[in-house]
Amino acid sequence: MSELHTPRIAVIADTSLQRHVLQQALAGHGYQVVLNADPARLDVEQLEACETDLWLVDLAQQEDSPLVDDLLEQSRVPVLFGEGHAPERHSEHYPRWERRLVSKLRKLVGDPSAGVGRSLAALLDEAQRPPRVALPDDLAASPLKAGEPAAQVWLLAASLGGPAAVKTFLDALPGGLPVGFLYAQHIDPSFEANLPQAVGRHSQWHVNTVRNGDAVRCGEVVVVPISQELGFASDARMCVHDRAWPEPYSPSIDQMMLNLAQQYGSRCGVIVFSGMCSDGSAAAAYVRRQGAEIWTQRADSCACSSMPDSLREGGYSTLSGDPRELAAALVNHLAAQYAAADAT
Repeated sequence: MSELHTPRIAVIADTSLQRHVLQQALAGHGYQVVLNADPARLDVEQLEACETDLWLVDLAQQEDSPLVDDLLEQSRVPVLFGEGHAPERHSEHYPRWERRLVSKLRKLVGDPSAGVGRSLAALLDEAQRPPRVALPDDLAASPLKAGEPAAQVWLLAASLGGPAAVKTFLDALPGGLPVGFLYAQHIDPSFEANLPQAVGRHSQWHVNTVRNGDAVRCGEVVVVPISQELGFASDARMCVHDRAWPEPYSPSIDQMMLNLAQQYGSRCGVIVFSGMCSDGSAAAAYVRRQGAEIWTQRADSCACSSMPDSLREGGYSTLSGDPRELAAALVNHLAAQYAAADAT
């Protein structure tokens, strides 16, 4: 599959609800749905005329369909039989159903998020962004020193459209804040080495690759490894495990959120930027129970809003804004925390 080609999916399902859920799931993961039809309304000529990379067949009411028999005999592309009746979008079973489906699609026709890496070259050529958000006087006068282990760590999570959004956020964010960041980006591993320079070249933040056995430090953004799971030792030092991330995402934002919240509790936060899929939604309830904030990029500023939308629809997002607004909100949030701690 060409890197420039968005995989095309043709759906055959015999209930309107199943067609609707499959349409949302496929589009949310960046696949192009070229047909979504009831088998009773299709004929062999329509099958032959459809230009697709995969047929997704999900029949609840017709175990034997002559149309499907014709498809299996004539199709020059894979035919995938679906995962059965889709759970309600916000049920606890939906993420597992979605992960199974997407994992199969990625193996058969590729991952649309592979195109994320193409945006990095444009970021490297980009001129400086608008001025940064002002650093409040209280934080500017604090004794904090960049490079100290961060007591508070926020996760920046993104997929399609993420590098540009995260760069805008970091460009707007002043240095000198009492926080460190992790940055989890769905991207092909071949582009991993380019991420730090692409998103950090105009900011006051040091964007670094992970250092196994070291702490996340104030003033830095640590890029979460794509091929190996990142966790924490009991003393909050980063641990790069030998195992891969749980499928289907690399890195898994759900797993990274769980690992972060287990270690830092209310002293962490999550900002979910532009991206396809619903990665992060399964772990969101746990993160919120720990007292941590989850913020999301506003839909109209996203290249693809599926990932932040899923958190908003689930009621987990406590604040939304464009990347610059999120940077300003974080500065105000940290300043309020500093003032409250100073008052006590």
